[in-house]
Amino acid sequence: MTTTEVLNTVEGACADLARDGEPITFTQVAATTGLARSTLYRNAALRAVIEHHQHHTDGPLSPLTDQLATLRVAVLARM
Repeated sequence: MTTTEVLNTVEGACADLARDGEPITFTQVAATTGLARSTLYRNAALRAVIEHHQHHTDGPLSPLTDQLATLRVAVLARM
């Protein structure tokens, strides 16, 4: 999987967990995506996506904010 695909997978897992009312934890995201927790912790971009979702899961602008955060992380990862 490419970096973008992995970011999208993690973003989707976080969104699904939030939609289902499940806690967004590294353990839950790892179980949902099949990625190792250590990978999620060590990769700064993946960690940023998860931590963003942990702290910004409510409000009407949340989906837009989440998409912007993911795009920002992806752009920064390519620099």
